[in-house]
Amino acid sequence: MPLDATARGVYPIAPTPFHPDGTIDVDSIDRLTDFYVGCGATGLTVLGVMGEAGKLDQAEGIAVATRYIRRAAGLPVIVGVSAPGFAAMAGLAHASMEAGAAGVMIAPPNSLRTDDQIATYYRQAAEAIGADVPFVIQDYPLNFSVVMTPGVIRRIVQENAACVMLKHEDWPGLEKISQLRAFQADGTMRPISILCGNGGLFLDFECERGADGAMTGYAFPDMLVDVVRLSQAGERDAAHDLFDAHLPLLRYEQQPGVGLAVRKYLMARRGLIASDAQRRPAGGLTATARAEIEYLLARLAQHDPRALPR
Repeated sequence: MPLDATARGVYPIAPTPFHPDGTIDVDSIDRLTDFYVGCGATGLTVLGVMGEAGKLDQAEGIAVATRYIRRAAGLPVIVGVSAPGFAAMAGLAHASMEAGAAGVMIAPPNSLRTDDQIATYYRQAAEAIGADVPFVIQDYPLNFSVVMTPGVIRRIVQENAACVMLKHEDWPGLEKISQLRAFQADGTMRPISILCGNGGLFLDFECERGADGAMTGYAFPDMLVDVVRLSQAGERDAAHDLFDAHLPLLRYEQQPGVGLAVRKYLMARRGLIASDAQRRPAGGLTATARAEIEYLLARLAQHDPRALPR
């Protein structure tokens, strides 16, 4: 089914698993997808920033997206299609939708500065991929250097019927969520889904501000599923207790430059992927860093048995 504004829950940002020689590990894609389905994810997002999409050629990107889509057992899959030009974006978007994707995600190029430039870019992107392709705005100023105010997000939503979701990764961004929901309440913006990124660092309060869930890539997506479920059920203290137990490890994984190395190390340690390999250029972990991760895991295991060694 096509993505729409009612989407909620957790859409993990899936990594692209590689063998140590840099080739794509399709068996790990299958194993990881099965885990996402089994732990209660309501969808998946592939070829995002942490999916090393920029290290894949277009044929590889389509192959990875198709493998996830076919293995996901009917879960909606969003495919990141950001590209320097609209021709490449449209090609990947169309191929992904033909493979069964639910929608696509578009990040702004870092050359955009004004609200008019941002709104024009998204209008042209929507025209390029086609009015029948649902799309997600990726609002990640810390990475893309493009600042989207609540007003320009409202403008994009109102000007493009196919815009159904915001991936919210501004920081600090809690007030932005509140403002966007206020726009919906006063009727100046139609409803959209809001899923949050940033590794889930602020997920506890983002849900309380009106976010519909998470779209991020922490190595314990099953924890994110539980936090969103508890929050939506009104079990505030239980949601915060679980989130607080994971926060030191989650914070460690969010380090710029080595965050993906940490995430893949943890996923390999959990048996979700066969190798923590990244495709070059890539950062790595020192022995000291690995020891710090193990220390944090041991502390986490006192509160959450999912952190125990396999």
